[in-house]
Amino acid sequence: MLNYQNYFKREAGPFLRVFHASPDAPAVDVYANGTVIATNLSYGRFTPYLPIPAGKYNIRVFPTGQTVNPVINTDVNIPSNTIITAAAINKLSEIELFPILDPSIPITPGMVNLRFGHLSPNAPAVDIVLPDGTKLFTNVKYKQITDYLPVSPGTYTVFVSPTGTEQSVLYVPNITLTGNRFYTIYAIGLVNENPPLQVVIPLDGNSYLR
Repeated sequence: MLNYQNYFKREAGPFLRVFHASPDAPAVDVYANGTVIATNLSYGRFTPYLPIPAGKYNIRVFPTGQTVNPVINTDVNIPSNTIITAAAINKLSEIELFPILDPSIPITPGMVNLRFGHLSPNAPAVDIVLPDGTKLFTNVKYKQITDYLPVSPGTYTVFVSPTGTEQSVLYVPNITLTGNRFYTIYAIGLVNENPPLQVVIPLDGNSYLR
């Protein structure tokens, strides 16, 4: 990712990256208006951010190596001056494209802006809880992306718990958050199925793209 940052800073937005979050889908190739923008993108992985012109795009997603019978065939509008993560979500039988905006907002100097995205299709609403019981995010439902929360830089451990319970369905230690950055904790995978519930925590593009 770092290899792209200086290049992106010289470009005008919008920017688009693709996130494969469909737990039982194979690796995929992604086309935008007939042009390939991702190849062999596997579950849990992101593309780099790509600078693209604003406008309407037909997005087609195929199992890698195929060019017929796309698993996703949808149109999306990419406005000017936006940073978007387009996530392939849900199980393969109901797979869909879910655009997520990385908003361009100020950050308190020296702080981290952190949010949570619930992309696990069979998980209930959840809370994100620190070991001392502090709830960073509460009652977050499937396909909900929270607002950013300013937190201090550092190394964190979090628990993912069904809302209204003290039960932990996922323990995530050693999350390192660097100041003056934006991050999203994405919950993906399946509860009590394979692939299991997990989180991925990418650096969001609004950390360095303008």
